[in-house]
Amino acid sequence: MTDSFKPELFKLIKIVNKKTIQHGLINENDRIMVGISGGKDSLLLLEIFGELKSLLRIPFEIIPVHIHLQEIGYCIDTKFAEDLCEQYNTTLITVSAPFSPDPTGKKGPCFLCSWQRRKILFELTKKLNCNKLALGHHMDDAIQTLLMNMIYHGSISSMPIKLSMFNNELELIRPLLFIEERDIVNYKNIRNYPHLIKNCPYGDDKKRNTMAHLINQMELIHPQAKKNIFRSMAKIYPSYLPEGENAIIDGLNVIHPKE
Repeated sequence: MTDSFKPELFKLIKIVNKKTIQHGLINENDRIMVGISGGKDSLLLLEIFGELKSLLRIPFEIIPVHIHLQEIGYCIDTKFAEDLCEQYNTTLITVSAPFSPDPTGKKGPCFLCSWQRRKILFELTKKLNCNKLALGHHMDDAIQTLLMNMIYHGSISSMPIKLSMFNNELELIRPLLFIEERDIVNYKNIRNYPHLIKNCPYGDDKKRNTMAHLINQMELIHPQAKKNIFRSMAKIYPSYLPEGENAIIDGLNVIHPKE
């Protein structure tokens, strides 16, 4: 395999490195667990972290972990992920666990699968003495979450680039949050990431697909619509909102414009 994909990879590394420095995502002697779903986002995250280990002048460890939930039917090319880990002098940890569906049927399998995998990752961070957990969410994920929370829950909230959890014992970080999905897809095609061996039968997230379609429609109205929506989450004008005086502001860049 040639390294023809390297220029595209380093374009993405440049974005992540800038945000890593700006938000303090990686610090000296961090032990960072990297959630590996086997999809394009997590494989890219693994590659970027692997390259950053040699580029940054601070020592840190990465611990890649793949959670396989039984009975789901989702299967990844573990050989590719394992080889990628070996390339960066680390080892892929694979944990297999039973999937517990909701007997009431009120919670869908996608929500439960995500929640159960996340719970196992949280437990493993403590067991393996990791102080950070890195996930591969990107800009489109954050915008879709924002729109879903606005439409279905009447709130403005999304995915922070870092979040302290469990009384500051763990920090959840999202290094790819300032990268668009289209750029990840482009890199995936150049890099020739393997397809999933078996797709999840519940993998069609209708709400997220609807939000993605909605974002595409917005970009037809204005080409910068997606990026502007993303930027808007850091520019809140409570005094210009109907419920501004009663707004709950948590960790946002709140702007009070001059009259």
